[in-house]
Amino acid sequence: MSWKSIQMSTFLHFRAERFKPNDPAIKGLKRIEKIDFSGNIYISDKPSNTDMIVVKKGDLVISGINVAKGAMAVYQGDEDITATIHYSSYSYDEHKIDLQFLKNFLKSPEFTDALKEQIPGGIKTEIKPKHILPLRILIPTDITEQRKLVKELEYKNRSVNHLSTELTHQLDLVKQLRQAFLSEAMQGKLTAVWRAKNQATEPASQLLARIKAEKEKLVKEGRLKKQKPLPPIKADEIPFEIPEGWEWCRLGEIAMQIFDGPFGSHLKTADYTGSGVQVIRLENLGFMYFNAEKETFISIEKYETIKQHSVYEGDVIIGSFLADGVKCVVLPSLRNITIAKADCFTIRLNLNCTSNRFIMYLLSSDLMYTQLSALLRGMTRLRINTSQLKQQSIPLPSFSEQQHIVTKLDQLMHLCDQLEASIKASQQQNELFLQQVLREALSG
Repeated sequence: MSWKSIQMSTFLHFRAERFKPNDPAIKGLKRIEKIDFSGNIYISDKPSNTDMIVVKKGDLVISGINVAKGAMAVYQGDEDITATIHYSSYSYDEHKIDLQFLKNFLKSPEFTDALKEQIPGGIKTEIKPKHILPLRILIPTDITEQRKLVKELEYKNRSVNHLSTELTHQLDLVKQLRQAFLSEAMQGKLTAVWRAKNQATEPASQLLARIKAEKEKLVKEGRLKKQKPLPPIKADEIPFEIPEGWEWCRLGEIAMQIFDGPFGSHLKTADYTGSGVQVIRLENLGFMYFNAEKETFISIEKYETIKQHSVYEGDVIIGSFLADGVKCVVLPSLRNITIAKADCFTIRLNLNCTSNRFIMYLLSSDLMYTQLSALLRGMTRLRINTSQLKQQSIPLPSFSEQQHIVTKLDQLMHLCDQLEASIKASQQQNELFLQQVLREALSG
């Protein structure tokens, strides 16, 4: 096989003409909205305020932002269309380059390496024709040899893609396994044997009475505001049966406080500083884990105006948006004074009566997600509010059983974390293998 180093401008010819959005020459033409990583083009009638290019039938269209991920395609429509200048369009010499060979090259480490030599930012920079056209690439001079390599790559890629699909499926199974454990725990099935051996445990009805008495004492002492009575739980609010000794109650009954953060003008992006009092935001809330990498601060002076929203180690924090599921964490020990933002609700408990990790696990279960999702309100971004959270019906076991459930779930979730880490490591290896296959095929 004979290989030759040539400039990409030898076989790619850039359509350089630009048009203003209101140019009569492009009036009525549809626009490329996006090209996905599989090479599918999505067309839109929506106008754009950005300068445009024209794309003709048979043109290779490349996304300047996601080219290395496969966002490129040949337009096959009969009518001309437009694209913003974040795309570039080329006619190409099909006698010198096989299009599938070129696509594989643009997704390969060889292309990334070539860009790094020419562009300071590499593929992090938006790739434009001035970056692509001068690049020299090594290709088989015979077009039939290019096509032969493409077929070999397709065969190997099928195996890699099959494994990738299987690994993604395994990750989904781990997610389902987590929820199965949570479901078993919150219905009392995970601790059935423990309960049989500990029948003298204080029943949840007495626990609720103890929590109520403690709250009334704090109200009398002026350390807690008097709370509005919550309505009794109706039969249609009970989604499943619970063991003897457990009780259905409302979250507001067992919580000392449930509150949100400062709204609107009380806390704005302009208030953020480089250090000071830490602000807990939605990006800090993972699925049963706290993301400490993201740090946001406000000044001590600003904090003094909103310090009633302070949160502390051991508080349960839950996000108000449920689009991706319930994001609920127990706040760890942080080195700063801390407040929570408006969309992060705080559930403060009497930790001598209620386990914060039990409540975190409970609210993270699909059993609770189904109920909370039915409460979602909003015009655009659907969310729950603190009043709904207070009225949420929950199954409550004794304090000692809560602790035993947490011990069991901590062990099971750790096993799930290990499984997930192993699968993700395999995914990374699979991706590296794919890159190695491309590198070897295109190295000449």
